[in-house]
Amino acid sequence: MRQVTCNIKDCFLCSNCSPEWKDLITIKKATQLFKKGENIFTEKEDVKGIFFIYSGAVKVYKQWGEDKQLIIRFTKKGDILGHRGLGGNEIYPVSATALENTSACFISNDFLEATLQTNPVFTYRLMQFYMQELQKAEARMRNLAHMEVKGRIAETLLEIKNIFGTNEDGFIGVTIIRQDIASYAGTTYETVFKFFNELTEQKIIRTSGKDIKILNEKKLKAFIPE
Repeated sequence: MRQVTCNIKDCFLCSNCSPEWKDLITIKKATQLFKKGENIFTEKEDVKGIFFIYSGAVKVYKQWGEDKQLIIRFTKKGDILGHRGLGGNEIYPVSATALENTSACFISNDFLEATLQTNPVFTYRLMQFYMQELQKAEARMRNLAHMEVKGRIAETLLEIKNIFGTNEDGFIGVTIIRQDIASYAGTTYETVFKFFNELTEQKIIRTSGKDIKILNEKKLKAFIPE
């Protein structure tokens, strides 16, 4: 995998720390590379630090039973990973797996604590991030409880497109397998498969293997209650 270096404009850590602290970050951080399908950290594993994504895509999930997952969020370049293991938790309550080749900046718990104490802007931005994550989690819980399954799948497709964008051919920028879409929408693979056939027949989406293109966003949004 090609080595990826930190871009201060995109890195949550560097862009919110004081200029003099960035030299110390360069010494303390570690760039870690993960291949597609590789675990970045695993549920119940000891918390060692926090990750800031340089490039790639990751799914964060809770293991449900022996072979099922409940996907909590998808992340991309510029996002934070591992924050759910902070705040006094000694183990990660979730797992994270690379959806494609991914590189990330890792800093240890000790250095993170020093950064929080020394950089008030970073501390404030991280607090805002936690608040936004909480609001998103509450909205997802409401949707899983009250929204019909077609609406949840439609919303998942739109959210994935919003997170990862599209490639030059108009397909969603990261390949997300149907099972992961089902796990995020809180339904089954079979339900996603049937609804995709319906959306394809109505020319709302187009698929090419595992890749997905949204052809009519307005009609897709019609499945989501206001």
